[in-house]
Amino acid sequence: MKGKYLISVSNSKVKYEFSIKRNITVIQGDSATGKTTLVDMIREFEQNGADSGINLSSKRNCRVLEGNNWEENLSLMNDSIIFIDEGNRFVESADFAKAVKNSGNYYVIVTREGLDNLPYSIEEIYGIHTSGKYADLKQVYHEFYRIYGNNNFNDCRIEKIITEDSNSGFGFFSAVCGEKIICESAGGKSNIFKKLLQAKNESVLAIADGAAFGSQMNLVSELLNKQEKLFLFAPESFEWLILQSDILNDNEVKKILESPENYIESKDYFSWEQYFTKLLVEKTSNTFLNYSKKKINPNYLTENVKRKILTSDALKIIWESMSEKIGIKK
Repeated sequence: MKGKYLISVSNSKVKYEFSIKRNITVIQGDSATGKTTLVDMIREFEQNGADSGINLSSKRNCRVLEGNNWEENLSLMNDSIIFIDEGNRFVESADFAKAVKNSGNYYVIVTREGLDNLPYSIEEIYGIHTSGKYADLKQVYHEFYRIYGNNNFNDCRIEKIITEDSNSGFGFFSAVCGEKIICESAGGKSNIFKKLLQAKNESVLAIADGAAFGSQMNLVSELLNKQEKLFLFAPESFEWLILQSDILNDNEVKKILESPENYIESKDYFSWEQYFTKLLVEKTSNTFLNYSKKKINPNYLTENVKRKILTSDALKIIWESMSEKIGIKK
């Protein structure tokens, strides 16, 4: 399944209206914020239809998954938007993650905990915002879209960069930093928090793949709010950064980036970062920018290419905070 879907659920007391566009959406929040009410209304409509007194509008079937027979029930659900209320512990299991990976459904999961087995985006973590009798989903980390933490990032001078892994992204930023700024690999997204926690009064920027970093955001965001010298940059992925820099000058890529949800089939891609990697590999095949995820192609480190990536819209604010120190003129 792919695309963006508007969902409207209402009865005589309350109306929920929101859109989802990825295979995994997470709803967080404290008790009495309307999360369970939303799932209850969808369950009641599923069981009793119009007789429930509930109106549900969606281009895809909305279903509720719960209980010990979740695997059997899920096997009967296809091309649906599936809601799961908190308390269903199976969402934390490797078996559930495997089922989601091989599924053509979209999932809306109510949980207060990070789900380490699921690669969900920081952009698809929501709380429920209520205004009168109307309710919608509000991005919890909307303010963390690109630069996370201190709002005065422009006044900061980065002393250390930590990348999520040791592959091409690390190779690129390590080369950019040279000997002027320390660049380290965290060795995986689950280690970002630990690395930031170890910072000793340094200005540290962590770079992670936002498309799959959702499970880490509870811990990391709390730390960022406490430590004004810690920052998190979480674009979709390093491959997305390259694609959006327009070094390929490819009109099809530009069109895809405008609305990726219309091109990314959830059954084929567990997270969007996988799609962007495949797209970049295909678009650069047999060119001087031939891309490999494991090791950065030296052609990405030539001055013209490197500068174009660093001065792109997504990276510009970081580049400006580093330019003097690393010797790249603005």
